[in-house]
Amino acid sequence: MRVDKTTLYDLSVFHKEEEYSLFHKIDHTQTNAGRAELLKNLHSPYSTLKDIQEVQQILSIIGNKMDAWPSRITNGTLLIIDKFLDDNPDTMPENATLFQAMIYKWLHPSDHSMLQFSVKQLFELIKGYDEIHDFFKGQPRPTKLAKVLLQTEDILASRHLNLIKQKSNFEELNSAEILQCARFFHVVFCNKIRKLIELYGILDAWYSMASANKKLNLQTPIFIDANEPQIISKGLRHLMLKDPVSYDVTLTEEKNFLFLTGANMAGKSTLIKGVGLATYLAHLGMNVPADEMKLTLFDGILSNINVEDNIVKGESYFFNEVKRIKQTVERINDGKKWLVLIDELFKGTNIQDAMKCSLAVIEGLIKMKNGLFILSTHLYEIGEELKKFSEIDFKYFETRLNENELHFSYQLKDGISQDRMGFLILKKEGVIDLLNQLGK
Repeated sequence: MRVDKTTLYDLSVFHKEEEYSLFHKIDHTQTNAGRAELLKNLHSPYSTLKDIQEVQQILSIIGNKMDAWPSRITNGTLLIIDKFLDDNPDTMPENATLFQAMIYKWLHPSDHSMLQFSVKQLFELIKGYDEIHDFFKGQPRPTKLAKVLLQTEDILASRHLNLIKQKSNFEELNSAEILQCARFFHVVFCNKIRKLIELYGILDAWYSMASANKKLNLQTPIFIDANEPQIISKGLRHLMLKDPVSYDVTLTEEKNFLFLTGANMAGKSTLIKGVGLATYLAHLGMNVPADEMKLTLFDGILSNINVEDNIVKGESYFFNEVKRIKQTVERINDGKKWLVLIDELFKGTNIQDAMKCSLAVIEGLIKMKNGLFILSTHLYEIGEELKKFSEIDFKYFETRLNENELHFSYQLKDGISQDRMGFLILKKEGVIDLLNQLGK
């Protein structure tokens, strides 16, 4: 699925402050290799149902036995091994004897200590993989999982590893055997060990995704086969919020455009990003923050949410809004299934111009039956003119004023908002009083 850099940041998949990102939210990796692989996964949501369902199955297998996940391979183990493979210790004798090991320790004490410690970590890596293979024994093997496990099993089937496999504890290896192992791993088996680390990163990333499914109480989405894009969700919530309110959101061929209105802080942006994030997670093969979610496979997500001006290039906010809309129109005109998310269109120009531009864009977008659209706006006035289009579903977030206090229900209602709360918020926050005191 195609998701550009702008959309990834609009949806907070990644964020300048990492703690506010989806990546941070679902990162339960145990190793740097796993973290790097998880990062790669989040940059590349899947485009085929086969890939998605395979990952769903893998995460389910891990999730069902989460408490039994082997923890013998640690980040420290992999870091020490990686450093050992990059180091250049003094030449180690081939088929070392106890006497040669004693001489090597005497002549190269620092290298000897490093080799001994590194071989111990390599021992842990090999024994750790034995535990991983036991973990998946008797379980289904989706193609992606089978590909990883077959490679690791093939590497560990080497007869040269029999010396380690025969030992229950590292302490059972004598000094000559440790030196023999060190030379073998560093000179002969180096690339195989690096491959084991890389493959463990893939397994660790899957473990992280399965952990997130469990810890965040996410539910498995169901992909439906339909010619036109659809999203049918119940109890959908924004994953990044501490106490989210859930929504029921339906977008189908008959109603493929959600026209969303409501006051500032009422919940419009939260809903838009919530739908986008859930759809994105589903295409990673992960579960979603909803009680139920059915959707078609999408070819891409495009957003127009956090547009900025560019002083260096001399580009205004409005010009960049226009550029983003142009890019969107060009991309979705390919017959593929798209989810398009637009928050507060044309904030960078005067209200009359904004209404005229917004009408032109909306009337153009609803012709695209291959797309689903969610658009929020403060331009309530254009809603009446858009009611002639049966494809548009009008929803709003209600805001009430109770004893001079604003109350947001965060619940979707049918229709177009008539709230005009901007001045009330300005007054409530004491800005009007401060302005009245100026010059006195």
